Amino acid sequence: MLQNSPSKPRALRIGLIANRSHQDAPNSALVQLLRGSRDAIAHLQPEWIVVGRTLDAIIAHDLLAVCGQHQRFPYGREGGLMKLVARVVDSDPLRAVDAVIYLIDPVDPSSVFPEAQALKRQCVIHKKPFLSTLASAREWLDLEAIAIGATPNAALESGYALANEGIALIAHDAMKERMLAIAEKHFVLLDQFAHRYATGTTGGLLNQLAQKIKGEQAGRNWVQPFMSGPLGGDAQIAELVLDRKIRRILFLEDPHVARQHEADIQLLERAARTVSDFAQVVSETGGAERWLELISKRMAFAS
Repeated sequence: MLQNSPSKPRALRIGLIANRSHQDAPNSALVQLLRGSRDAIAHLQPEWIVVGRTLDAIIAHDLLAVCGQHQRFPYGREGGLMKLVARVVDSDPLRAVDAVIYLIDPVDPSSVFPEAQALKRQCVIHKKPFLSTLASAREWLDLEAIAIGATPNAALESGYALANEGIALIAHDAMKERMLAIAEKHFVLLDQFAHRYATGTTGGLLNQLAQKIKGEQAGRNWVQPFMSGPLGGDAQIAELVLDRKIRRILFLEDPHVARQHEADIQLLERAARTVSDFAQVVSETGGAERWLELISKRMAFAS
């Protein structure tokens, strides 16, 4: 059992699952994650809550020593994923997971099972990172390790040449004010990106913010606005993700409302998961704040 003390907070507890196509091959996403993040994992020393077959794959690839402390959950068909959802919402700090890494193959039927969708939704509601691509999981582990004193992973360095990078900023209606607050707080960082994209109203609001900060002319086209999500903006951004022109997507979702354009949202997420080694999606406010703060810290470390 993890021990808590005022001087040493308990280690992170991370749920881990990968779809079958991301497990078996010697260069699968699961293998790349654990081998590529070996130093960050050693620094963090997390406890892993691993769903059955994913743990079998870790053992088969001789990577159990990289993981360290872990707990086996049942196979997905035996309720392992459902139990992981329950750990996301658990109020007991000795049982709850702090984040979930779910390496999703977008063509795997299980990725749209109710428990898979509930897992993401509850992570958003409870403000816990839900990391569904190899790139997002690797960056998250690297940033969390940096937060407690680790050296940045040099293999990820190219993703921090922000003058060559694109970022998408998307927010549902109830989250638009929050997006503006986050963008204003982290404007210096966001301003370093070569390109910023947004859908519909969010893009117009962000350009107004940029005009307030940078001046009317300099801030006029700070964000390139696309159509609103329901009218196809998510699809427009998805194409740029597939073309590897947008690496990072900040999508502040409102999980409490019915969304008639759910298919469009899933299309954008599916695009990111199709280029799993490249694209990242952050979907909840708490994680978004910390993500941008730690990116700034990493950038300062490099300079």
